[in-house]
Amino acid sequence: MREILAHVQFRGVIRERSVEPYVRILKALRSRRRVKGVLLDISSGGGESIASYDLYLAVKRLNQVKPVFVSIGSVGASGAYLAALGGRKLFAYPESTVGSIGVIYAHFALRELARRLGVSIELVHAGVHKDAYQGYRPLTDEEREKLQAITQESYETFVDLVARERHRPRDEVRALATGEFWTGQQALKLGLVDALADREAALEDLAALTGVPSRKTVRVAPPRTFLDRLFGGGPGSFGGGVFDRLRDAIEDSALDLGGFSLRR
Repeated sequence: MREILAHVQFRGVIRERSVEPYVRILKALRSRRRVKGVLLDISSGGGESIASYDLYLAVKRLNQVKPVFVSIGSVGASGAYLAALGGRKLFAYPESTVGSIGVIYAHFALRELARRLGVSIELVHAGVHKDAYQGYRPLTDEEREKLQAITQESYETFVDLVARERHRPRDEVRALATGEFWTGQQALKLGLVDALADREAALEDLAALTGVPSRKTVRVAPPRTFLDRLFGGGPGSFGGGVFDRLRDAIEDSALDLGGFSLRR
């Protein structure tokens, strides 16, 4: 049986539909006996709270079966940093953006803008607070207090997870959990990552641990969707990178404005 290493690369905003294919891949790799170790190559500024936790659990469960090393690229912040915590060893580039331990919920109140544009919006609802998070009107004091409590609860869970996975006192982690970010060099000094290295060096470290040469590495990725093939560039596609950026901007806007979603 030829033993191999797997290289899984994740880029972009973390959301349920972008994470689900990777959760399936990481789950499948648990039972692949030929795969002796996995490099998760991640670069993301975070995203949805639940999706970030799902990715963390998928990494964690795989790491319990075989080693998962995580290489943070340009950015491993917020929910992406949370997901990376499931790995056995965290690498970052000296210039990587790391951290941003915190939770945010953006509430948009567009009623006055709609009024100025001559747009009349009427929300018919049952339940006194049902229209609170539709992005139309400002929150009441009661609604804002409830939302803050939910956000705080998610924040405390994040802090607990970092403290547990990084083997640090909770008070120390909480002092770092201000939502700010650090360079990879700073993150190493703060104990948020284990080593400074590029992804090739991280892969060599994984190879040394598993005894599988790094040249025997296989890239594992989800199948491309129809829209990816249509707009993603390459032969037979339309527009390439321009359409990629346009599609991502539309999807990210929909994520931010499309109802209740805590973001890590």
